Amino acid sequence: MSDQPVDYHPMWAELGLDLPTHDALLGAVGQLFGDAYLTQENRPQGMDYLNFVMSEVHGLRIKELDDYRKSGGKVFGTFCLYVPEEIIRAAAGWCVGLCAGAEFAYDQVEQIMPRNTCSLIKSFMGFKLAKVCPYIESADLVIGETTCDGKKKAYELLGDMHNVYVMELPQMKRDVDMAMWRDEIRDLMAKVEEVTGNTITAESLKASIKEVNDKRRALQRIAATRAADPAPISGKDALLATQVAFYDDVPRFTQMMNALADELEARVAAGEGVAPKGAKRILITGTPMALPNWKLHDIIEKAGAVVVGEEMCTGSRYYQDLVSEDASTLDEMVSDIAEKYLDINCACFTPNQGRLEDVVRMAKELGADGVIDYSLQFCGLYEMEANAVEKTVRDAGFPVLKITTDYSMEDVGQLATRIEAFLEML
Repeated sequence: MSDQPVDYHPMWAELGLDLPTHDALLGAVGQLFGDAYLTQENRPQGMDYLNFVMSEVHGLRIKELDDYRKSGGKVFGTFCLYVPEEIIRAAAGWCVGLCAGAEFAYDQVEQIMPRNTCSLIKSFMGFKLAKVCPYIESADLVIGETTCDGKKKAYELLGDMHNVYVMELPQMKRDVDMAMWRDEIRDLMAKVEEVTGNTITAESLKASIKEVNDKRRALQRIAATRAADPAPISGKDALLATQVAFYDDVPRFTQMMNALADELEARVAAGEGVAPKGAKRILITGTPMALPNWKLHDIIEKAGAVVVGEEMCTGSRYYQDLVSEDASTLDEMVSDIAEKYLDINCACFTPNQGRLEDVVRMAKELGADGVIDYSLQFCGLYEMEANAVEKTVRDAGFPVLKITTDYSMEDVGQLATRIEAFLEML
């Protein structure tokens, strides 16, 4: 076997990427990853797999998608965990997350959408306009969702450049909303069957429910170990595991994360951790952190604290609840999927008491010393809900720090000063 690195440029060119710009992006992300991750000490050995995934995030994984498509398979791109991966896999489709975690081509983006749009939306549009995200170029269909007004209008713009399908997510959780959501999932099934040419059966859906649940169970095991003091894994590494869960091959990822969980459980039993016993423990809640957004975790942990949990879509909301595996008919399984996904406590819902309860519960279970509520600038949903979060967390006896930022590095010094002061106060 040759140790020579594979040249993926021909594949990227075939996908229509802007090669010089894409090379610059990979260089920047590699530098960012090295500074944030590879400088850590005493990391679990199981993180070697995620290091490898990141080194090949636009290489080997894209080749797998490319080979699958050339063999007749279909790939579906998503930005949000409300899109049920079980439905896609039941029709032999592959589901991947899309690029949305870095500031890119904003000059082009701001020609077609307002400057005061949240970073996540501007990012995914920038990656598309600049032709540097091989995931969206590998997607036969992008499935969007109406979690916020900015996204749903952005999907209209994206629809002019790519094949897009949008699910209507209700914003309340009444019986009438559940009935509508079940219909949305049935409509999605029909669309996925149309794109793949495959029929979803009770057998295939039951198998995919188990498969995706197994991935969640592996992440639950990792999350549970973070309650230990000292924590056996850094918040950055745990965040990376959840971020990669959106992209990687499901059975392989599950196997590797269970191996990591085995190692973490052994570390807990041995009293071994990544930070000293008694290090300040932080729970983060708020806006999702798409790859490669590691800014906040990096600042907190370089200040000597440890992040012990994330109440966010790239955290507990992704894995904390399972789809029931008891159903035997297709209709029952669709209802179970609808129930599980509508129970996710995104800030798009009103009222959203469940999220407030989750934050306090996690802070207690994980032994947090304080909570940081994180919002992306111009994210109306999370910025508006921040006051309710702050009041609830304070009433429960936890100090809280509200942070609003974007993907740029311009405010890192200012944020570090605020976070260090918060940690000292703890």
